[in-house]
Order: sequence, then structure tokens, then C-alpha cells
Amino acid sequence: MFILALLFLGCEPEPDFPADYAKTFTEVRDCRPSAEHDSHNIRILASPAALGPYTTRDAGFPPGAIVLKEERDFGDVTCTGPVLQWTVMTRQADAGWQWQSVTAARHVQGTNESRCIGCHATCGSPPEGYEGTCAVP
Repeated sequence: MFILALLFLGCEPEPDFPADYAKTFTEVRDCRPSAEHDSHNIRILASPAALGPYTTRDAGFPPGAIVLKEERDFGDVTCTGPVLQWTVMTRQADAGWQWQSVTAARHVQGTNESRCIGCHATCGSPPEGYEGTCAVP
């Protein structure tokens, strides 16, 4: 039984974003409440590859571009407290997105959940969003 447990320990997927993302990702939406994300306050950051498409909306997201949503307690109205979890969308080579829900301990707790896909599928083009980002400038 112990050997089986050890085998499964290495099978957990890694988060799609680096632990030090704050050094290179740029805030694209400031702190705000999100009813869709368990009433957490959220802050959205874009990887260097996602920043241009997210802000200018004149080019598609390249494979590997990451849009990351920090989720904080609903009482943290400045988004300066600890992150409770992250929701991450990563552009795939087929122009689709991969979704991850990641705990504060950086454990992937869900991948491609229907909750994420279903909501973001409805906001593919302006004014509701851009390529599934659901962000209105």
C-alpha cells in the first residue's frame, strides 16, 4: 500500500504558472468582487505572452500565454492579504484554453472544470470579453 501511495505522489499535475509569477506577470484587472468565484475578491494578472493580446485585443493569444486570477477572502477589498487560491487559463497549441484551479499550497485541485469552461465560453468576443477572458476594458 505504501508503495502505491508513493507512485501516485508523482502523478499530481504541476500548476501552469511559476511560483514567482508576481515578478513577471502584470496586473490587468484590479481588485474586485466576483460572484462567479465563490464571492472572493479577485485580481487578474497576465503573463508576458498574454499581456499584449489581453490589453490591446488586436491579436490572438499565443500558445503558452497565461491569464491568472488570484482569489482572496471577500473581506480583503484591497487584495493585499493572502491568496486563497488561483484560477488559471493557459492557451493551448490548438487555440483552446486549459483551466486549472490551484490551492494556496500550489496543489492543482481541478483541471478543465465545466464551471470554468461553461462560463468563459459565453464571453468570446467584445463587448463581453476577448477570446474567453470575460474582461471588459
